Amino acid sequence: MTRSAPPPTPPRAALHRGRPRRSVIARRDNRAGLVMVLPTTIIVLAIVIIPVIWNLVLAFQETDFTSIAENGLVNPLTLDNFATVLTDPGFWMSLWTTIVYSVFSTAGSIVVGLVAALAFRVPFRGRGLARSLMLLPYVAPVVAVTFVWQIMLNAQFGIVNTLGKQWLGWEHPVDFLGKAPYALITVIVFEIWRYFPFAFLFITARLTALPRDVEEAALVDGVTPWQNFRHIVFPQLLPVISLLSVLRLIMTFNKFDDVYLLTGGGAGTEISAVRVYDTLVGSFDIGGAAANAFVLSAILSVFLFIYVKFFVGRGDEE
Repeated sequence: MTRSAPPPTPPRAALHRGRPRRSVIARRDNRAGLVMVLPTTIIVLAIVIIPVIWNLVLAFQETDFTSIAENGLVNPLTLDNFATVLTDPGFWMSLWTTIVYSVFSTAGSIVVGLVAALAFRVPFRGRGLARSLMLLPYVAPVVAVTFVWQIMLNAQFGIVNTLGKQWLGWEHPVDFLGKAPYALITVIVFEIWRYFPFAFLFITARLTALPRDVEEAALVDGVTPWQNFRHIVFPQLLPVISLLSVLRLIMTFNKFDDVYLLTGGGAGTEISAVRVYDTLVGSFDIGGAAANAFVLSAILSVFLFIYVKFFVGRGDEE
């Protein structure tokens, strides 16, 4: 019995002509990827990278509006801006006020958001409408809500002082927005009220994804609601709470409009962002304002590095 001869193998050149090489395909994919990434890269460069670099350049220049009008955008380099910032007691006072404001506002908004999310976890009639109303402080225009708070807290005709004198026996009206330490407490309370819906949304989404079988089994075994929250629910919320803490801390640390619209930075509420604005607009010191902003960015970078170093990896492992 004779074996049939195997089919002839096509020459190597024919194989190369029949299909493109892998290197050609890889180069084509790389070009397509670069084309897709290019718009985002241009936007990031124009909005983030270039302004940061320019701010750093201005921080090392002795620059104000007069010098820019005379010399243009390039002025003599100096380290006096950073020396002035780091040796100014007002800077450290504003930094301490910013830390107090940021920490208490962040913690308060997360705690209130957690309580609200737990309260809305159990279904009841009208829960959807109530959840929508919970978002009102967060979505309302900041100019409108700060104006309402100023009217409410007015020392002469505000409703808070009127009710305080009638029902709580206040002898004198309280100047919530013009006297320390009431002004700082007021802006912290305002920040908590305005941004607790942000935490409420995150925590509600995580609570919705939690499996209920473990909690139901624990409750059947006689676990109290507090023990159920402490040992079962809360550990599963820790990654979300950690992320919220970092996000809210960064947002609050850079906050400007809420405090400026409520108090203008007076009565012990001059946070760092307001100080940068006052340095630029009040003193016309562009270099000093840029140095202030750069030092604040460096401090925030340290906080962010600590979070990434000690919490992100641990959360991934869990």
